[in-house]
Amino acid sequence: MQFATLTAPNALYFSTRFTRYFGTLHNTLSSEFKFRMSNDLKASLISELSNRFGSIRKLDNSQSLFEVGDGAARIYIRYSKVHDKNRTFYGLRRDDLKQLDGFPSFLCFLWSGQKEPLFIPYVEYEEIFQSLSPAKDGQFKVQVFFGNTGDELYIAGAGRFNVEANYGWQTLQESVDASKLRNIPALSHSQIQTLLGAIGVAKGYEIWVPQNDRLKLDWSLANKFALRDDSLRRSEEIRNVLEEIDVVWFRRGTKVLSALFEVEHSTPIYSGLLRFNDVHLSFPELRPRYSIVATEDRRSLFVKQLRRPTFTASGLSDLCTFLEYTNVYDWFQRIGHSVR
Repeated sequence: MQFATLTAPNALYFSTRFTRYFGTLHNTLSSEFKFRMSNDLKASLISELSNRFGSIRKLDNSQSLFEVGDGAARIYIRYSKVHDKNRTFYGLRRDDLKQLDGFPSFLCFLWSGQKEPLFIPYVEYEEIFQSLSPAKDGQFKVQVFFGNTGDELYIAGAGRFNVEANYGWQTLQESVDASKLRNIPALSHSQIQTLLGAIGVAKGYEIWVPQNDRLKLDWSLANKFALRDDSLRRSEEIRNVLEEIDVVWFRRGTKVLSALFEVEHSTPIYSGLLRFNDVHLSFPELRPRYSIVATEDRRSLFVKQLRRPTFTASGLSDLCTFLEYTNVYDWFQRIGHSVR
């Protein structure tokens, strides 16, 4: 058998093809290994969560958000390999973080060789993330640094924070146990509006409540706060829609919508979603928080209505969340107010 002699250009061609092929193969295998490692650790964690807290529910529109203990806590699970200089890299999706607002929630960071899970209470960093802008891919970039003086969480644009106290199961366990022992009062539509307004003020927003509802707010629950009195200064059609929404948070001193809440105590959830859809179609670039607020027994109805083709086509189904009355109460309690 006779072998062909490779000329220099041909040798370079085949050498380049060889390098590209095996380089691609190496990258593919590395990605598959990382994927398996991530899935194995996450599966192990979810199994342990189930053993400790019972039912586990994966939230819609995310592969990383879970709810434990029948709504007692939400957990955002992220994985990274350990890189050089003893650090890990994570991306936190803005849309995922929105589903943590107002809930007892934890950021759970995983990496290979980890001895204990790291559960960081989201409420401690909620305002930090809200003050930052995500990267172009819609994610906030964070790292965990391992050091002799203590492990640290680094949030790009915000700085470093010691997280040594957040290792292990105790903080999560205490949060879940506390949720089982809490005594949540029965709350009316107007009382929920009051609490949502107070939360918004505490977070630095200006508050709109429909004129017809203002005299019904319950100031026995929270210190009286100012309400925005302008006509919202939008086009006439959308202004009428906005003025019907139960609670609106505006970025202070601006016309920018930050969050909209429809309290569906007994009224049809569909009507609240339609109002949200009108706002979303009029200002698709804003992407404020849209929340239907109702009692737990209406959650399944919310899911059913949100899956209507009109909301799927508009994209509202990816933006709107369900906020249960007890979550509003807990949120109000956690930001420093007390019910009187």
